Amino acid sequence: MIADTHSRIVFLGTPEFAVPSLDALLHAPDMHVVGVVTQPDRPAGRGQAVRVSPVKALAQQAGVPVIQPEKVREEWAMAQIREWAPDFLVVVAFGQILRQELLDVPRIAPINVHASLLPRWRGAAPIQAAIRAGDTYTGVTTMIMDAGLDTGPILLQDSIPIAPQETAESLHDKLAVLGANLLVHTLRWLRTGSIAPHPQPTDESLITYAPQLKKEDGLIDWTRSATEIDRHVRAFTPWPGTYTFWNGQRLKILAGRPLPVDLDVEPGEVASTQGTELAKIVPLVIGTGRHVYAPTQLQLAGRQAVGAADFLNGVPGFVGSKLGS
Repeated sequence: MIADTHSRIVFLGTPEFAVPSLDALLHAPDMHVVGVVTQPDRPAGRGQAVRVSPVKALAQQAGVPVIQPEKVREEWAMAQIREWAPDFLVVVAFGQILRQELLDVPRIAPINVHASLLPRWRGAAPIQAAIRAGDTYTGVTTMIMDAGLDTGPILLQDSIPIAPQETAESLHDKLAVLGANLLVHTLRWLRTGSIAPHPQPTDESLITYAPQLKKEDGLIDWTRSATEIDRHVRAFTPWPGTYTFWNGQRLKILAGRPLPVDLDVEPGEVASTQGTELAKIVPLVIGTGRHVYAPTQLQLAGRQAVGAADFLNGVPGFVGSKLGS
């Protein structure tokens, strides 16, 4: 029997970002995860094999009951959550809109871990948005959920710098761990009355949005500056990825770097660095709206990803061509 000093928690989450938070709750001596709600198993990958969510895998390993409703508002799912009688609902990257009826279930509060310093970057893709915008730092926020889009009262926040070569993948992993630590403190301090929620700022200049990403968002606009293109590539690594077109074929740009030099090349034009000082560091550059961008890893449709030098050797006619849609 769990003592009254333990917080009863129903955890709602799905992807890898939510795993450290669930793991932290499972290992906290004063927390008791009584149930997990996650998205249904889905086909994934080229073989379309059915895969369980990372959250479900961890919950099963820990022996925690799991439900997977298509919509969490389904009556059977609502009935199960009520039966679990949680003190807290904890929501971390769950992937469904929650109605007020569900938010009213926990005895103390519904808590969300969001990967930004709210009210900056409300929405589905805050990590990518922060990198793409050139933010020098970001962080995580715990808040009490309301029916709005990441508009609930803030409880705690913690921040970290965004490294110059940060990708969405590396920043995701850092923020997932940061959020897990903040979550445990939030629940403990909220239960003891050590913290109180405060409304988010209403100044419109502080509020920004990060909508759901689509694959077509990865298309590179070579008229943008090399710095902006670099942020675009890093922000969309690994998903949805960035791409352009060469001779009608999709060409993925997987990694690269901006170079603050001006060459006589048009936006999207591919140039060799042979015979220049740049040849010491990169074999090719692409013209942009300002300065040049040097891709270091590329992948042509139907081929393996390779470094820039190997790509040049395997794709005759690439130098001097014009990239774009």
